Amino acid sequence: MLSLLYSAIRPLLFTLSPELAHDFTFATGRVAQWVPCVSSLLRAFYGQPHISLERSVAGLVFSTPLGLAAGLDKGAQLLPIWKALGFGFVEIGTVTPRPQPGNPRPRLFRLVDEELVLNRMGFNSEGAEVVSRRLKRRPKNLVVGGNIGKNKATPEEMALDDYRLAYRLIAPEVDYIALNVSSPNTPGLRRLQAPELLMPLLQGMLLTRKEMGLENQPVFLKLAPDIGPEELDSIVDTALASGISGLIATNTTLDRGIIQSEVNRGKVSGWGDGGLSGKALKQKAQCVQKRILERLHGRLPLIACGGVSSSNDVAESLGMGASLVQLFTALIYKGPGLVGKVNDGLTGRG
Repeated sequence: MLSLLYSAIRPLLFTLSPELAHDFTFATGRVAQWVPCVSSLLRAFYGQPHISLERSVAGLVFSTPLGLAAGLDKGAQLLPIWKALGFGFVEIGTVTPRPQPGNPRPRLFRLVDEELVLNRMGFNSEGAEVVSRRLKRRPKNLVVGGNIGKNKATPEEMALDDYRLAYRLIAPEVDYIALNVSSPNTPGLRRLQAPELLMPLLQGMLLTRKEMGLENQPVFLKLAPDIGPEELDSIVDTALASGISGLIATNTTLDRGIIQSEVNRGKVSGWGDGGLSGKALKQKAQCVQKRILERLHGRLPLIACGGVSSSNDVAESLGMGASLVQLFTALIYKGPGLVGKVNDGLTGRG
């Protein structure tokens, strides 16, 4: 039913600019989620993952391995909706320590025929203090992760201070933390993935975690898909040596080669900078994920993300060795009913 409804309204939503459609959808969702019958109906149709999907990862219990990736609900505004739809976990953010507007609009674009999205949002964030207050009203029995990053104006050498500040505000209100050092839309951010810069950042964050008495809270590191094999091995080794809890791979890509159509490559060239996400990212993301899993050899969990759009994709990622799987862009093209379809597909009911 939900899929049919979304199929009917999608053409209307897609007449709006992507960011305007997002803002309209969230405004509607913020109202709808506090109407008791709405959440109840969603849960009745889609929000009850089968008990067989439950799993424990990094000390947390997930009702299903399917989660919502960071970037969609940056400010933790629709957590009751995501729970009602059947997500096992939601990663909010990226949250910066201080509010910032992000990059100028337009900064979000659709390639509808290839189910791709180009974004250069630039960590638009209400700031950690605002998001932290909102998280105090989060629904029970939903694993929530907090994805944090530095402010654009903060120089690389002071990045740790920003991550610490965001962590202190967000960490007490979430179940795990994801350190975003891989967005292509904040200048210089990806340089923090270099082992010589990454190790001090990870050690500093784990020290902050200890100072706050949150030693049991998992800390994950989110990586880019545009990393060479040897550099990726070094990053994984650094993560292992640091003592963090796991990895998330991957973020959006700068690789325009994943676009199939020459016409679409021309469109993207005209749109300018930004990271690509969506169906065509799957192959590139999986190459990175497979190498990470081989290097980890079971010593840390991996959350797979990038190009996931079906229960088959989720099953494939889990079969490779990923512990959990996230999606985001597919929700834009296939609608909220996708969550229930994936959960049913994983249990053989879809």
